[in-house]
Amino acid sequence: MSQKQSHHHTKTDTYKFTQKDFLPTTKAEMEALGWEQCDVILVSGDAYIDSPFIGVAMVGRMLEGMGYKVGIIGQPDIESDIDIKRLGEPRLYWGVSGGSVDSMVSNYTATKKFRNSDDYTPGGVNNKRPDRAVLVYCNLIRRYFKDTAPIVLGGIEASLRRVTHYDYWTNKLRKPILFDAKADALIYGMGEIALAELTEAIAKKRDYSDIRGVCYISKEPKEEFIQLPSHKECLENKERYIDLFDDFYDNNDPISAKGLCEEVDGRYLIQNPPCDYLNEKEMDANSKLPFTRELHPYHAKDGKVKCLETIKFSIMTHHGCWGECNFCAIGVHQGRTIRTRSEENILDEAKEFNRYKDYKGIISDVGGPTANMYGYECDKKLKLGTCDHQRCVDADHLCKSMKVDHSRNINLLRRVREVEGVRHAFVASGVRYDLINADKKHGYSYLKEMVRHHISGQMKVAPEHTQQNVLELMGKPGKGELVEFKKLYDKLNREEGKKQFLTYYLIAAHPGCTEKDMHELKRFTSEELKMNPEQAQVFTPTPGTYSAVMYYTEMDPKTRKKIFVEKDTLKKEKQKSIVIAKENFKNGFDS
Repeated sequence: MSQKQSHHHTKTDTYKFTQKDFLPTTKAEMEALGWEQCDVILVSGDAYIDSPFIGVAMVGRMLEGMGYKVGIIGQPDIESDIDIKRLGEPRLYWGVSGGSVDSMVSNYTATKKFRNSDDYTPGGVNNKRPDRAVLVYCNLIRRYFKDTAPIVLGGIEASLRRVTHYDYWTNKLRKPILFDAKADALIYGMGEIALAELTEAIAKKRDYSDIRGVCYISKEPKEEFIQLPSHKECLENKERYIDLFDDFYDNNDPISAKGLCEEVDGRYLIQNPPCDYLNEKEMDANSKLPFTRELHPYHAKDGKVKCLETIKFSIMTHHGCWGECNFCAIGVHQGRTIRTRSEENILDEAKEFNRYKDYKGIISDVGGPTANMYGYECDKKLKLGTCDHQRCVDADHLCKSMKVDHSRNINLLRRVREVEGVRHAFVASGVRYDLINADKKHGYSYLKEMVRHHISGQMKVAPEHTQQNVLELMGKPGKGELVEFKKLYDKLNREEGKKQFLTYYLIAAHPGCTEKDMHELKRFTSEELKMNPEQAQVFTPTPGTYSAVMYYTEMDPKTRKKIFVEKDTLKKEKQKSIVIAKENFKNGFDS
């Protein structure tokens, strides 16, 4: 699974560059700034898009704000030294990321077909992101720079592969990524505070092995940390791999987590406890960093990047998600505690959009990983950290400690609409309908606001399935929640005189799901929802998720009982085709 890279940049490349606009990506830009050497060079699987939604750009701007000289090399050519050498060598370290999406997920469909398009590549053609980008970029640096500055990994590809993990594309367990990457350290999760502390430690030539949020390889075990099953044990016994993942999953919270230690072929992966989350003031400060919200001119000459259409005028209101869908890695990467920005800070960002010539008064999204988790959290979790083996929301209930409250979110949306220049402020992020149902005080008002002002023709919801046995393995609420929500949604649309529909995200071939389950899902969508699904996704087992553990082990991780897992590609496609098959019935609202 590899693809040729065909892009080469020459010294004759010219474009207009305003030195204070972007972080430098060529030697000429460094010279324009009067720099002889970068302190940190960031290498990414994405083109350099200077947006708060792009992790590498956020890292670069944070380090710049701390006074460091930062350069960025986006999507370097891996067949030559022309790109990787163009900024020289960094004084402190190289920061390597696979980009905003795991490169294997970005490059291949669930049925392992190569994806021809890439939303983070200029021109949209998927010809510049190598498979296993993190490993490839580390090798590229080592090839052309002998005895170079340390290499530090970050981003979602590295973060989710930091311990022994199931790799769907080779169908085997792989070692923690640090053992394959020839890198010195890894910052996991969002890691903003770890990043600042690690950079300062390297700058002052101090040991960084005790910094929270950092992983590294050691010759000796760390006895006081939780001892994970070794890589060899996981290879030999699938239940030991579940044991490893349980400990990995349960130790992601800055308040309650312990450090982890895993033996790999006589050496040890050390994962320090997570670094603290940013508080509201720190999140506000990061949002005010001087992003251009544009593609760097160096890349822009090759075409536009599609992702800018949605992220350029979008607002991220918070980090984290406690939904804990078993097929999603957000909880492991961003965390299961909501951290919010202040209303005033969000309103300032909405006002800032007026500075851009191409802003038409339309905010694409006001949200986060789950839009309606803004503005409230469980008091117990904020004091003690996330609970072990007790979820905030499960297939059949919401924890009593989690008091869902949409009031702050309603107030925020109303204030955003009042900002000068705003014509429409849409909420395109996912919304949990079970939370709307649970909020007896404000759920109705929130949905009314959404229907009246914040939906662009259709509202996306993610039931994923309707069969209880599958929903339980997915960690999703029961179908009764969906039926209750749809009735309320249709009622509000009728009252508002609108014809806005619900679109449903559905998953085929998730562990535990049979063809019979898909036929039942089809029947339910036709008879109960009065619609014909036009799309469904075949399940992709991605690192850092319980669903991937189920796929590999063919066991329910909770009970350790065997479950059915569809592994035949054609039969996976058949499951998908069952639910999207066309049927003749009238699509419309319940009367």
